[in-house]
Amino acid sequence: MDLKVLRYFMAIVDNGSFGKAAEQVHISQPALSKAIKGLEEELEVSILDRGRRGTKVRLTPAGRILQKHANILLSSRQAMLEELNQLRQLERGHLKIGLSPLGSAELFAPIIGKFRAMYPRIQIELLERGGAEQEAALRNSEIELATSLVPNDDEFAWLQVRDDPIMLALSSTHPLAHATTLSLSDLADTSLVTFETTFVLNKLIEEECQRAGFTPNDITHVSQPDFGLALVAAGTGVMLLPKLIAERHKIPGVIIKPLDSSSLRWKLSVIWRKETTLSFAANAMMALIRERFSE
Repeated sequence: MDLKVLRYFMAIVDNGSFGKAAEQVHISQPALSKAIKGLEEELEVSILDRGRRGTKVRLTPAGRILQKHANILLSSRQAMLEELNQLRQLERGHLKIGLSPLGSAELFAPIIGKFRAMYPRIQIELLERGGAEQEAALRNSEIELATSLVPNDDEFAWLQVRDDPIMLALSSTHPLAHATTLSLSDLADTSLVTFETTFVLNKLIEEECQRAGFTPNDITHVSQPDFGLALVAAGTGVMLLPKLIAERHKIPGVIIKPLDSSSLRWKLSVIWRKETTLSFAANAMMALIRERFSE
């Protein structure tokens, strides 16, 4: 059933005549009569008692039923259009974002703060997860946007926001503390403190170690850089982490040294599924992210 024809029908009811209704809905009277006749044929009932020329058009019993439901349908349509307009105008909505524990405070907290100030009626749900878990959450439509390293999967689109070298954190009393240059191969016999297996960075480090000719076999996993660096200071092992994070969380007793590696880098990105149409809220967030990292 065409809602436009229902609107025509309600105009006739409100005005009591085809002529005035035709003027209101901006179509010719013959076209209006044809539309109503088609509606009656579709419903297989007569909905209007046209009477004699010059008399007011009246509703039949079937017409009164149609009037009741037409009001509901047209009101629902109007409510739908208003809600959609609110979404477009970012006056309502819900945005779910997956954030990596690494770098979110430094890089994304200011952006999220600005978004909340600009669009206070948008509800934001932040899920802190490792990169592998975030990719799974994107596939399951649990979140719209996520932060992770540049993905290898063609399923995802991405915007790179950071490209940091990986630094080596080690105790000031560690045998390698005074070395001028350090490479991954120098760590073959050294205990490592790494992030949990759900972190994409952890997988990247393991792959690079294997390319350097060894497999780390004495690993302590952590979920937070602060705890990892505390373990480094206590002599538990050395830790590989991005320059931004290493400098932000450095503590006494820990030395931060550059690692001689051109392939091991922290390329943090915002990712989303290619086949997904992002919400108005997600697109507004991406606009702020692009603005921030294009500066």
